[in-house]
Amino acid sequence: MQQGIYQHIQKQKSARQKSFAVLVDPDKVRPGQLEQLTQLANDADVDYFLVGGSLVISNHLDECILAIKEQSDIPVILFPGSPSQISRHADALLYLSLISGRNPELLIGQHVISAPFVKQSGLEIMSTGYMVIDGGAPTTVSYISNAAPIPADKNEIALCTALAGEMLGMKLIYMDAGSGARKAISEEMISIVASQISIPLVVGGGITDPEKAYRNCRAGADIIVVGNAIEKDPFLIREMSAAIHAVGVIRE
Repeated sequence: MQQGIYQHIQKQKSARQKSFAVLVDPDKVRPGQLEQLTQLANDADVDYFLVGGSLVISNHLDECILAIKEQSDIPVILFPGSPSQISRHADALLYLSLISGRNPELLIGQHVISAPFVKQSGLEIMSTGYMVIDGGAPTTVSYISNAAPIPADKNEIALCTALAGEMLGMKLIYMDAGSGARKAISEEMISIVASQISIPLVVGGGITDPEKAYRNCRAGADIIVVGNAIEKDPFLIREMSAAIHAVGVIRE
């Protein structure tokens, strides 16, 4: 399996440098839009593309990744909603375990099924403790997973969940309010979690403007993921990237 992207993420965290990932859902992007999106990401020095979604009902996953890689050197990381969302054309895979829920299929069951295919893919595998936080609206991931999100005001539950994920050997913690969330994850929750874990913290869902992205980074997020807002306005990429990369210190 390839290595390198996770080491870069760790290096960025050690240097207190923040990263920006643009989330691309193959079901929602057309070829013309993807070309524009990729060019904007190149110009804005985006750090990563995350490709995937909760469903991905089209068969365009490979096509989407290849189109990005034809136009960009930005690493492509799979963000799968199911074991079937694997493409050898990507650079790495977030191997997600839904640690905020109690559905055994999403904790280990689907991983057992997908493990041989993941191994054969040759992708760099990044085990990720995935935590869904209540964003004020029902999300696809909550429905598909049949698991309730962590309440937005239960910082102690989020902290203990993230700590458990780290101690179980996860390489990343990903806190997600979900696509189309009405409310982003609070800076208070991000700060409490970030202050107690040593592995990189990824935050996404409900981040609709550069100011919120900036504040989340200041609170302790190492990687900010934005998808829905960019689907609506691709030109947000430039401002989002500038705001995220402007944060040089996690906590003062």
